[in-house]
Amino acid sequence: MDAILDLPIIAGPVPGIVYLLAIAFALYLLIRKPSVVWVVTAVLGIVVGAFVGLGVFVWGKVTGGLGDPLLIAVLWWGMATLGAIGLAVVNLWRSRWWRKVIAVVGIPIFAIAGTIGINAAYGLNDTVGDLVGIVAGHPIVKPTPHRSNSAPDRPIYETWKPPAGMPKQGKTGSQPIAGLVSGFQARDAGIYLPPAALVSNAPPLPLMIMMMGQPGSPDPTYVSGVADEFAAQHEGLAPIIIVADQLGSSDNDPACADSKAYGNAETYIKTDVVNWARKNLNIIDDPRYWIMAGYSNGGGCAVKYVAQEPNVFKNLIDISGEIYPGSEDPQSVTDTIYGGSAAAFDAAKPITIMQKAPRGAYDGVTAFFSAGQLDPQYQGEASQVSAAAKAVGMNVTYTVIPGVGHVGADVPDSLTAAFALFYPVLGLSPPQ
Repeated sequence: MDAILDLPIIAGPVPGIVYLLAIAFALYLLIRKPSVVWVVTAVLGIVVGAFVGLGVFVWGKVTGGLGDPLLIAVLWWGMATLGAIGLAVVNLWRSRWWRKVIAVVGIPIFAIAGTIGINAAYGLNDTVGDLVGIVAGHPIVKPTPHRSNSAPDRPIYETWKPPAGMPKQGKTGSQPIAGLVSGFQARDAGIYLPPAALVSNAPPLPLMIMMMGQPGSPDPTYVSGVADEFAAQHEGLAPIIIVADQLGSSDNDPACADSKAYGNAETYIKTDVVNWARKNLNIIDDPRYWIMAGYSNGGGCAVKYVAQEPNVFKNLIDISGEIYPGSEDPQSVTDTIYGGSAAAFDAAKPITIMQKAPRGAYDGVTAFFSAGQLDPQYQGEASQVSAAAKAVGMNVTYTVIPGVGHVGADVPDSLTAAFALFYPVLGLSPPQ
């Protein structure tokens, strides 16, 4: 099962093989003994399917029912996929049995090809497991914590000397983190241990808790790739990273809150994940060395949790985050999460929390906000939240990532800019 979940569906041979199969099936189903009846039937099947795809796209664009952002690639892939399925359907009539079999087999092949194509356009789900929201089981060996992991007297880069034989790359894996306090049913977290964490007498390192978007999965691939690049430039030093599941399921949106509808997602991240990290990881137990980070849905959660707990999380990375959790469907969130109370919903919004905090509450908090140049909606939202954070005293950096939208390179490019900011803050490199 894990071998299937680990199959790459953006890079590697799988997409090409599926596309070729889809083309071969479509050509076979299209080519029949020519007649006016068959030409009209085939064209009708393709056109009806394509128009269904167009209709679904327009509906999703108008209602937001397919999520946001809805890329134009979804339209082309949807029309092509449903057009091919329409062709397969009309092959079920007035045909020999083997053509019927090929038509039936072709329908899921066309659907899979379209799904892979749309996924590649968004560029966020690298494997089958990522796409279906299941983290493949790769249990990671837990490092043994030191007895005292208080903040170091000197920056780590000044005292750390990598030993001979230190791995050149970090280690990634998965780890169940139980909701002992929250009762939240989370998927296994992704874990990244940098090279400096994989040696004997490893130093305590900073902690980063990362949350991905919705739909999405707690996959450490993007953040581990960026962390490995920085570790290679800084003698194996990087934060220990937990990519935690704030959703419970790829299709859920708990809006970063505790609720009867979806469980205690907020308590899970802020309490259970933090407690597990303190108990099981060789981290510096000091808020100045902790980062709360997130992308899109996870970015909205990250800024909310830092706004609530500035004494616990002194560093924030918000990559194309929502202006507030649940911003895509406020009425549904009001009804489902907050029992219909608009006042309770408003009180849980990050800007509201920050504005109501005591003066000086955010002194010493360093915050990084980003959005893609081709993503005007989230640019506007990031601009508003970052301005509010700056107004209450956070040390704010807001970056527009050139040439990217809300998906794809937005995550690694933003993480690269964020790590460049935070390495000196965390004592992993000299001040810039």
